[in-house]
Amino acid sequence: MSEEKKPFLGNPQETIAVLQKYHFTFQKKFGQNFLIDPHVLEKIIRAAEITKEDYVLEIGPGIGTMTQYLSCAAGKVCAVEIDRNLIPILEDTLNGFENVTVLNEDILKVDIGELARRQNGGRPIKVVANLPYYITTPIIMGLLESHAPVASMTVMVQKEVAARMQAAPGTKDYGALSLAVQYYAEPYIAANVPPNCFMPRPGVGSAVIRLTLHKRPPVEVKDEALLFGIIRASFNQRRKTLVNGLKNDQVLDFSREEIEEAAAACGLPLAIRGETLSLKQFAALSNALGNIRDKRKK
Repeated sequence: MSEEKKPFLGNPQETIAVLQKYHFTFQKKFGQNFLIDPHVLEKIIRAAEITKEDYVLEIGPGIGTMTQYLSCAAGKVCAVEIDRNLIPILEDTLNGFENVTVLNEDILKVDIGELARRQNGGRPIKVVANLPYYITTPIIMGLLESHAPVASMTVMVQKEVAARMQAAPGTKDYGALSLAVQYYAEPYIAANVPPNCFMPRPGVGSAVIRLTLHKRPPVEVKDEALLFGIIRASFNQRRKTLVNGLKNDQVLDFSREEIEEAAAACGLPLAIRGETLSLKQFAALSNALGNIRDKRKK
C-alpha cells in the first residue's frame, strides 16, 4: 500500500454515497450495521493494539470502512465477508490498499489455523470485527474452542453480551458465557458505543471488548468437556442448588451422593448455587467429579 493511501470512509455521507452507487440494500439475515463514526474506528484500532508486525483477520468488513483503518495500521489484513453483494463494493473501496485480501466466505467455515500458517508463518493473528449480533457467541466461542493461533480478539458486540463476558461470580450478568470466555481469555471492555454510530441504527447499545487469549488456561482441568458440562448444567436452572442442578442434568451421569462427595471435597456447602462459584471452584469440582468417575470405572 502506498504511503499516501489513507482511510476515506468513516462518516454517514461517504457511507451513503457508496451504498447508493451500488444500489446496496441491507440484509437482515446477515445482521448488517455499518460503523459511521471515525472516532469509534480509531478506538477499535487502539484497543486492538495493531502494529505493522500484525496479521489481522477482520470478520464482516461491510463496505470496507474499518478495513481501510486496519490496512493503515497493520502489516496484512484478511477480510472475510459472507455477503457476495458486498464484494464488488470492497474491490472498489479497497482499491490501492495493497496489503488487504478479501475472502467471500462464511467465517464459521474458514480454517483459521491454516490461514495463519499460510499467510503468517503460523504466528498468532489478531481478530478485529464488528460482529453481527445474532451470531456473536458462535463466532467468538468457535474461535476460542478451535485453539486457533489467535493472540487477541477485539470485537464490537451488543453491550449486554460484553457485560456477560466480563461478569464476576454472583452478579446478574454472570453465567456460562462468562466462564467460557474467561477460561480462554482475559476480557476488557474498551468502549461503549451508542446506536447513532451505526447505519442502520441498532435497537440496542454496543461495546468494544478485547479478549486477550491466555497462553494456557488460568485453571488446570483434566477434562474440558466435563468442566463445561458442569458449568452448563449449573446455569440451566439458576434457582436450583448446585447439587440439584447437576443431579437433574440429562447429560451428566452422577448420583446425588457422588455430587455431594465431590462438593464436600472442594469445601463447597451443599446449599450453594452454581452462579456463586468462580472458575477456579468449577475447575476443582470438575476434577473431583472426574476422579469419582474414574474410580467408578475401575
